[in-house]
Amino acid sequence: MKAILTVGHSYVVGLNRRLAHELAVAGAGQWDVTVAAPRTYAGDLGRLELTPIDGEACRLVPVDAHLDRLPHLMFYGGLRRLILSQPWDVVHCWEEPYVSAAAQIARLAPPASRFVFASFQNLAKDYAPPFNWMEKMVLRRADGWIAFGHTVHAAQTPRPGYGAVPSRVIPPGVDTRAFRPDAAARARIRAGRGWDDRTPVIGFAGRFVPEKGLTVLTAALAQLQTPWRAIFVGGGPELGSLQAFSAAHPGRVSIATNVPHDEMPAYFAAMDVLCAPSRTTPRWREQFGRMLIEAMACGVPVLASRSGEIPHVVGDTGLLLPEGDAAQWAAALGTLLADERARRDMGDRGLRRARTEFAWPAVARRHLEFFEELVALE
Repeated sequence: MKAILTVGHSYVVGLNRRLAHELAVAGAGQWDVTVAAPRTYAGDLGRLELTPIDGEACRLVPVDAHLDRLPHLMFYGGLRRLILSQPWDVVHCWEEPYVSAAAQIARLAPPASRFVFASFQNLAKDYAPPFNWMEKMVLRRADGWIAFGHTVHAAQTPRPGYGAVPSRVIPPGVDTRAFRPDAAARARIRAGRGWDDRTPVIGFAGRFVPEKGLTVLTAALAQLQTPWRAIFVGGGPELGSLQAFSAAHPGRVSIATNVPHDEMPAYFAAMDVLCAPSRTTPRWREQFGRMLIEAMACGVPVLASRSGEIPHVVGDTGLLLPEGDAAQWAAALGTLLADERARRDMGDRGLRRARTEFAWPAVARRHLEFFEELVALE
């Protein structure tokens, strides 16, 4: 029996531990899987507490997360004891290679173990000390790395150290048991706002920040002649602007903040269209867009910009639009809102793609295939 230790601060959220769970399920009889997760972690919406999940197939080991309010400097307490507790065939690090947690895991990983890290970074950045030192140390120790997208792989492979290490493009996953079409949840969220099914609902989910393109979406909505309602789920510095937009369109706009991740499936179910109008900046482009695959898994059609990884995620299942062009967004939305059959067909295509390409079991199998190849290397 081969053994995997996978470590990451994201594992504090139960839905994110589906990767470790599905690794254990897919590798049953061949791989023993242990996941190290923080007991508590400072999340964007407040402090998160580690909660076991019924039926978890992996072994869950709580560890401490120190300096977790400074993600780049966060490090784990109790990890050394865990790593030295048994021989690991693979030590998998779900942390960016330039942060202190990744450097800590790389330093502790036994020489006989295959050390694999993962990255969402889809810009070729040169980091200032000490983060460039951490990145170099992680790369020197790495036996392989996973790019969470094609743009990540394209950006990092030409950089020193990355191209010399085996790599795979494997996307993040979505829990298709939680994120699914749900008529009851749809009715509940809408009824709570006094809405029914006669008027289509346009949705947004994510951070309320300029690069997410909220001004493009609100400008497009203001131009629409077709009846519409809109729900914005998230939080951030542009909340005030959204509240002003809501006040200008009474009864048509709802803003939901502080929504826990496990309540997001209900909000997606309430949407007729998800919009992701992300806008590329010199220092940022969309790294993946988890809201895309979550909406697709709920059968919600997606309209999105071409920023970063989005075209690779959406494929031919949604509609890709130019960044920053509110008039084109308004035209596309107007056409789609008026055509229920087109929305249904687009939603069905996205649902199939989510279940075949992004469901956690499929993602876990790709991880195991890569781990098997690395372990087999001399």
